[in-house]
Amino acid sequence: MPRGDKSSYSDKQKRQASHIESSEKKEGRSEKDAERIAWATVNKQDHGGKKSGSGHRSHEG
Repeated sequence: MPRGDKSSYSDKQKRQASHIESSEKKEGRSEKDAERIAWATVNKQDHGGKKSGSGHRSHEG
C-alpha cells in the first residue's frame, strides 16, 4: 500500500477525518494542514486502519 493511501480505513474513520478537516479549515488552517491534522487525529484515536472484530476479547481458563 503506498504511503498516503486511505483505502485501509473504515467508512466511519473517513467520515471522522472529513469532519475534523472541515473544522480545521474553519479555524483558518490550509487544506494541506487540515488534512494532515485530521488523519493524525483519527490515527491517534483508532491506532490506524480498519480493525476486525468487536473489540472484545474472551479469556478462557
